[in-house]
Amino acid sequence: MTTNIGATDRLIRLFLALAAVVIAWLVGTGGVAGIILLVVAAILALTAIVRFCPIYRSLGASTAGDRS
Repeated sequence: MTTNIGATDRLIRLFLALAAVVIAWLVGTGGVAGIILLVVAAILALTAIVRFCPIYRSLGASTAGDRS
């Protein structure tokens, strides 16, 4: 698995994950909107941690810079 997420992208994903968790908590984690936000937060956090995005790979995109 090749890294395809750069440092800036990683920080943005972590910030958005945190924001999604906070919004989910505000709207209620038991409701549909809260659950969807928690799933989105988990996906964003996981891709930021492992520095790999399957969507980027399928599009041939990368924000990681030159890794040659």
